[in-house]
Amino acid sequence: MRKLGFVAMGAVLLVSAACDSNRTAAVAVADAASRAPKTEAPSKPESYQASGPIVVENQVDVAAQREGVVAKILVDTGRNVHRGQLLAELDNRGLLAERDAAEADVHGNEANLNNWTAESQVLQSDYQRDQELWNAKLITAQQLEHSRYKVDAAKFQITRDQQNVIFAKAKLRAAETELDKTRVVAPFNGVVARRYVREGQKVALNDRLFWVTETAPLSVNFTLPQEFVGKLKIGDVVRVSAAGASESQYEGKVTLVSPVVDPSSGTIEVRAQVTGKPADLLPGMTVNVQVPRAR
Repeated sequence: MRKLGFVAMGAVLLVSAACDSNRTAAVAVADAASRAPKTEAPSKPESYQASGPIVVENQVDVAAQREGVVAKILVDTGRNVHRGQLLAELDNRGLLAERDAAEADVHGNEANLNNWTAESQVLQSDYQRDQELWNAKLITAQQLEHSRYKVDAAKFQITRDQQNVIFAKAKLRAAETELDKTRVVAPFNGVVARRYVREGQKVALNDRLFWVTETAPLSVNFTLPQEFVGKLKIGDVVRVSAAGASESQYEGKVTLVSPVVDPSSGTIEVRAQVTGKPADLLPGMTVNVQVPRAR
Protein backbone atom coordinates (compact mmCIF):
# COMPACT_ATOMS: atom_id res chain seq x y z
CA MET A 1 0.00 0.00 0.00
CA ARG A 2 2.85 2.37 0.77
CA LYS A 3 4.37 1.67 -2.60
CA LEU A 4 1.10 2.45 -4.32
CA GLY A 5 0.90 5.76 -2.47
CA PHE A 6 4.38 6.74 -3.60
CA VAL A 7 3.48 5.82 -7.18
CA ALA A 8 0.30 7.88 -7.13
CA MET A 9 2.12 10.86 -5.66
CA GLY A 10 4.77 10.65 -8.36
CA ALA A 11 2.12 10.57 -11.08
CA VAL A 12 0.47 13.73 -9.71
CA LEU A 13 3.82 15.50 -9.60
CA LEU A 14 4.53 14.52 -13.23
CA VAL A 15 1.13 15.79 -14.41
CA SER A 16 1.64 19.05 -12.55
CA ALA A 17 5.07 19.53 -14.04
CA ALA A 18 3.72 18.85 -17.54
CA CYS A 19 0.95 21.44 -17.08
CA ASP A 20 3.45 24.04 -15.89
CA SER A 21 5.67 23.30 -18.85
CA ASN A 22 2.76 23.72 -21.33
CA ARG A 23 1.68 26.95 -19.65
CA THR A 24 5.20 28.33 -19.86
CA ALA A 25 5.46 27.40 -23.55
CA ALA A 26 2.11 29.04 -24.34
CA VAL A 27 3.16 32.23 -22.59
CA ALA A 28 6.44 32.23 -24.53
CA VAL A 29 4.61 31.78 -27.85
CA ALA A 30 2.16 34.57 -27.04
CA ASP A 31 5.00 36.88 -26.04
CA ALA A 32 6.89 36.11 -29.26
CA ALA A 33 3.77 36.72 -31.31
CA SER A 34 3.20 40.10 -29.66
CA ARG A 35 6.76 41.15 -30.40
CA ALA A 36 6.74 39.97 -34.04
CA PRO A 37 6.33 42.80 -36.66
CA LYS A 38 2.74 43.17 -37.92
CA THR A 39 2.15 42.75 -41.68
CA GLU A 40 -0.24 45.34 -43.16
CA ALA A 41 -2.41 44.83 -46.28
CA PRO A 42 -0.84 46.46 -49.33
CA SER A 43 -2.28 49.96 -49.93
CA LYS A 44 -3.58 51.10 -53.31
CA PRO A 45 -1.52 53.67 -55.24
CA GLU A 46 -2.65 57.28 -54.91
CA SER A 47 -3.56 57.51 -58.62
CA TYR A 48 -4.95 55.26 -61.31
CA GLN A 49 -3.38 55.21 -64.76
CA ALA A 50 -5.64 54.96 -67.79
CA SER A 51 -5.07 55.54 -71.47
CA GLY A 52 -7.11 56.78 -74.39
CA PRO A 53 -7.07 58.70 -77.68
CA ILE A 54 -6.81 62.46 -78.15
CA VAL A 55 -9.97 63.71 -79.88
CA VAL A 56 -11.48 67.00 -81.02
CA GLU A 57 -15.12 68.01 -81.25
CA ASN A 58 -15.19 68.53 -85.02
CA GLN A 59 -13.49 66.12 -87.40
CA VAL A 60 -15.28 65.19 -90.64
CA ASP A 61 -14.84 63.97 -94.18
CA VAL A 62 -16.05 66.68 -96.56
CA ALA A 63 -18.02 64.83 -99.24
CA ALA A 64 -19.29 65.77 -102.69
CA GLN A 65 -22.87 67.02 -102.62
CA ARG A 66 -23.45 66.24 -106.29
CA GLU A 67 -21.85 64.45 -109.23
CA GLY A 68 -19.31 66.35 -111.29
CA VAL A 69 -15.74 66.85 -112.43
CA VAL A 70 -13.25 68.54 -110.11
CA ALA A 71 -12.29 71.78 -111.86
CA LYS A 72 -10.14 73.43 -109.15
CA ILE A 73 -8.37 72.40 -105.97
CA LEU A 74 -7.42 75.39 -103.84
CA VAL A 75 -5.94 73.76 -100.70
CA ASP A 76 -3.76 70.78 -99.89
CA THR A 77 -2.93 68.61 -96.89
CA GLY A 78 -1.66 70.59 -93.90
CA ARG A 79 -3.32 73.85 -94.91
CA ASN A 80 -5.10 75.80 -92.17
CA VAL A 81 -8.61 76.79 -93.26
CA HIS A 82 -11.45 78.84 -91.82
CA ARG A 83 -15.17 78.25 -91.88
CA GLY A 84 -16.68 78.84 -95.33
CA GLN A 85 -13.31 78.92 -97.12
CA LEU A 86 -13.41 77.46 -100.65
CA LEU A 87 -11.49 74.17 -100.80
CA ALA A 88 -12.33 73.00 -104.32
CA GLU A 89 -14.80 73.63 -107.12
CA LEU A 90 -16.60 71.29 -109.50
CA ASP A 91 -17.29 72.11 -113.14
CA ASN A 92 -20.37 74.37 -112.99
CA ARG A 93 -20.80 75.71 -116.54
CA GLY A 94 -24.09 73.92 -117.17
CA LEU A 95 -25.50 74.97 -113.80
CA LEU A 96 -24.49 78.57 -114.42
CA ALA A 97 -26.54 78.53 -117.63
CA GLU A 98 -29.51 77.05 -115.78
CA ARG A 99 -29.19 79.68 -113.07
CA ASP A 100 -29.10 82.49 -115.66
CA ALA A 101 -32.18 81.08 -117.42
CA ALA A 102 -34.08 80.89 -114.12
CA GLU A 103 -33.07 84.45 -113.30
CA ALA A 104 -34.30 85.66 -116.70
CA ASP A 105 -37.60 83.85 -116.11
CA VAL A 106 -38.01 85.72 -112.83
CA HIS A 107 -37.45 89.05 -114.55
CA GLY A 108 -39.90 88.16 -117.33
CA ASN A 109 -42.66 87.23 -114.89
CA GLU A 110 -42.01 90.34 -112.82
CA ALA A 111 -42.37 92.43 -115.99
CA ASN A 112 -45.70 90.72 -116.79
CA LEU A 113 -46.88 91.42 -113.27
CA ASN A 114 -45.94 95.08 -113.53
CA ASN A 115 -47.66 95.31 -116.91
CA TRP A 116 -50.93 93.86 -115.61
CA THR A 117 -50.75 96.03 -112.50
CA ALA A 118 -50.59 99.10 -114.74
CA GLU A 119 -53.31 97.70 -117.03
CA SER A 120 -55.53 97.11 -114.02
CA GLN A 121 -55.22 100.75 -113.04
CA VAL A 122 -56.26 101.81 -116.56
CA LEU A 123 -59.27 99.47 -116.49
CA GLN A 124 -60.22 100.68 -113.04
CA SER A 125 -60.14 104.25 -114.35
CA ASP A 126 -62.32 103.26 -117.33
CA TYR A 127 -64.78 101.58 -115.00
CA GLN A 128 -65.10 104.73 -112.87
CA ARG A 129 -65.66 106.79 -116.03
CA ASP A 130 -68.35 104.36 -117.22
CA GLN A 131 -70.05 104.59 -113.84
CA GLU A 132 -70.30 108.36 -114.28
CA LEU A 133 -71.64 107.89 -117.82
CA TRP A 134 -74.17 105.34 -116.54
CA ASN A 135 -75.28 107.75 -113.86
CA ALA A 136 -75.77 110.37 -116.61
CA LYS A 137 -77.76 107.82 -118.64
CA LEU A 138 -75.24 108.09 -121.50
CA ILE A 139 -74.30 104.35 -121.73
CA THR A 140 -76.17 101.13 -121.30
CA ALA A 141 -75.97 98.78 -118.31
CA GLN A 142 -74.23 96.20 -120.51
CA GLN A 143 -71.38 98.61 -121.23
CA LEU A 144 -70.96 99.28 -117.52
CA GLU A 145 -70.88 95.56 -116.74
CA HIS A 146 -68.34 95.03 -119.53
CA SER A 147 -66.00 97.54 -117.87
CA ARG A 148 -66.45 95.84 -114.48
CA TYR A 149 -65.64 92.43 -115.94
CA LYS A 150 -62.44 93.81 -117.42
CA VAL A 151 -61.42 95.09 -113.98
CA ASP A 152 -62.13 91.66 -112.41
CA ALA A 153 -60.20 89.86 -115.16
CA ALA A 154 -57.21 92.13 -114.63
CA LYS A 155 -57.23 91.29 -110.89
CA PHE A 156 -57.21 87.56 -111.66
CA GLN A 157 -54.34 88.08 -114.12
CA ILE A 158 -52.36 89.96 -111.48
CA THR A 159 -52.88 87.09 -109.01
CA ARG A 160 -51.72 84.61 -111.66
CA ASP A 161 -48.61 86.63 -112.46
CA GLN A 162 -47.81 86.97 -108.76
CA GLN A 163 -47.84 83.17 -108.47
CA ASN A 164 -45.71 82.91 -111.61
CA VAL A 165 -43.15 85.21 -110.02
CA ILE A 166 -43.13 83.09 -106.84
CA PHE A 167 -42.67 79.91 -108.90
CA ALA A 168 -39.87 81.46 -110.99
CA LYS A 169 -38.06 82.64 -107.86
CA ALA A 170 -38.32 79.15 -106.36
CA LYS A 171 -36.76 77.71 -109.52
CA LEU A 172 -34.00 80.31 -109.28
CA ARG A 173 -33.28 79.35 -105.64
CA ALA A 174 -33.15 75.69 -106.65
CA ALA A 175 -30.70 76.48 -109.44
CA GLU A 176 -28.56 78.54 -107.05
CA THR A 177 -28.62 75.71 -104.51
CA GLU A 178 -27.37 73.23 -107.10
CA LEU A 179 -24.72 75.75 -108.11
CA ASP A 180 -23.61 76.12 -104.48
CA LYS A 181 -23.14 72.35 -104.30
CA THR A 182 -20.29 72.67 -106.79
CA ARG A 183 -18.41 74.80 -104.25
CA VAL A 184 -16.65 72.67 -101.63
CA VAL A 185 -16.12 74.76 -98.50
CA ALA A 186 -14.62 74.19 -95.05
CA PRO A 187 -17.36 73.44 -92.47
CA PHE A 188 -15.37 74.93 -89.57
CA ASN A 189 -11.98 76.38 -88.64
CA GLY A 190 -9.28 73.73 -88.70
CA VAL A 191 -6.67 72.05 -90.86
CA VAL A 192 -6.87 69.86 -93.96
CA ALA A 193 -5.67 66.50 -92.66
CA ARG A 194 -6.06 64.63 -95.97
CA ARG A 195 -6.96 65.25 -99.61
CA TYR A 196 -8.62 62.44 -101.56
CA VAL A 197 -9.14 63.91 -105.06
CA ARG A 198 -7.24 65.44 -107.96
CA GLU A 199 -8.16 68.04 -110.57
CA GLY A 200 -10.02 66.51 -113.51
CA GLN A 201 -11.29 63.59 -111.44
CA LYS A 202 -14.98 62.74 -111.75
CA VAL A 203 -16.71 62.31 -108.40
CA ALA A 204 -20.10 60.91 -107.48
CA LEU A 205 -22.53 62.00 -104.80
CA ASN A 206 -21.08 61.49 -101.27
CA ASP A 207 -17.53 60.74 -102.51
CA ARG A 208 -14.92 61.88 -99.97
CA LEU A 209 -12.99 64.96 -101.06
CA PHE A 210 -11.14 66.24 -97.97
CA TRP A 211 -10.68 65.31 -94.33
CA VAL A 212 -10.88 68.46 -92.20
CA THR A 213 -10.20 68.43 -88.48
CA GLU A 214 -9.97 70.94 -85.67
CA THR A 215 -6.67 71.23 -83.81
CA ALA A 216 -8.05 72.61 -80.53
CA PRO A 217 -9.39 72.26 -77.94
CA LEU A 218 -7.98 68.79 -77.35
CA SER A 219 -9.82 66.20 -75.26
CA VAL A 220 -9.02 62.65 -74.20
CA ASN A 221 -11.51 59.78 -73.94
CA PHE A 222 -10.74 57.01 -71.45
CA THR A 223 -12.44 54.45 -69.19
CA LEU A 224 -12.21 53.90 -65.44
CA PRO A 225 -13.20 51.00 -63.17
CA GLN A 226 -16.62 51.23 -61.56
CA GLU A 227 -14.99 52.00 -58.21
CA PHE A 228 -14.76 55.62 -59.45
CA VAL A 229 -18.55 55.94 -59.69
CA GLY A 230 -19.60 58.91 -57.57
CA LYS A 231 -15.98 59.80 -56.81
CA LEU A 232 -14.98 61.49 -60.08
CA LYS A 233 -16.94 64.62 -60.98
CA ILE A 234 -17.01 67.20 -63.76
CA GLY A 235 -14.30 69.77 -63.14
CA ASP A 236 -11.89 67.35 -61.42
CA VAL A 237 -8.27 67.61 -62.58
CA VAL A 238 -6.31 64.77 -64.19
CA ARG A 239 -2.78 64.63 -65.60
CA VAL A 240 -2.25 63.86 -69.30
CA SER A 241 1.02 62.82 -70.93
CA ALA A 242 2.05 61.37 -74.27
CA ALA A 243 2.78 57.65 -74.23
CA GLY A 244 6.49 57.18 -73.55
CA ALA A 245 6.98 60.82 -72.51
CA SER A 246 5.70 60.96 -68.94
CA GLU A 247 8.02 63.88 -68.14
CA SER A 248 5.79 66.21 -70.19
CA GLN A 249 2.49 66.27 -68.33
CA TYR A 250 -0.48 68.54 -68.95
CA GLU A 251 -3.49 69.36 -66.88
CA GLY A 252 -6.90 68.17 -68.01
CA LYS A 253 -10.33 68.93 -66.59
CA VAL A 254 -13.08 66.34 -66.62
CA THR A 255 -15.95 67.48 -68.87
CA LEU A 256 -18.01 64.29 -69.10
CA VAL A 257 -18.62 61.29 -66.85
CA SER A 258 -20.89 58.54 -68.13
CA PRO A 259 -24.00 58.11 -65.98
CA VAL A 260 -24.01 54.32 -66.54
CA VAL A 261 -21.57 51.45 -66.14
CA ASP A 262 -20.75 49.22 -69.10
CA PRO A 263 -21.90 45.79 -67.86
CA SER A 264 -19.53 43.89 -70.14
CA SER A 265 -16.37 45.56 -68.79
CA GLY A 266 -17.49 47.11 -65.49
CA THR A 267 -16.14 50.52 -66.52
CA ILE A 268 -17.40 54.07 -67.02
CA GLU A 269 -16.52 56.39 -69.89
CA VAL A 270 -14.85 59.72 -69.09
CA ARG A 271 -13.75 62.71 -71.18
CA ALA A 272 -11.28 65.37 -70.07
CA GLN A 273 -10.29 68.54 -71.91
CA VAL A 274 -6.60 69.34 -72.03
CA THR A 275 -5.84 72.91 -70.97
CA GLY A 276 -3.50 75.09 -73.00
CA LYS A 277 -2.07 74.23 -76.41
CA PRO A 278 0.41 71.35 -75.96
CA ALA A 279 2.66 71.13 -79.01
CA ASP A 280 3.42 67.41 -78.59
CA LEU A 281 -0.21 66.26 -78.47
CA LEU A 282 -2.13 65.78 -81.71
CA PRO A 283 -5.62 64.42 -82.49
CA GLY A 284 -5.56 60.64 -82.80
CA MET A 285 -2.61 60.08 -80.42
CA THR A 286 -2.91 57.64 -77.54
CA VAL A 287 -1.98 59.25 -74.21
CA ASN A 288 -1.71 58.25 -70.57
CA VAL A 289 -4.05 59.73 -67.98
CA GLN A 290 -3.28 59.87 -64.26
CA VAL A 291 -6.50 59.96 -62.23
CA PRO A 292 -6.16 60.66 -58.48
CA ARG A 293 -8.01 58.28 -56.16
CA ALA A 294 -10.40 59.86 -53.67
CA ARG A 295 -9.14 59.61 -50.08
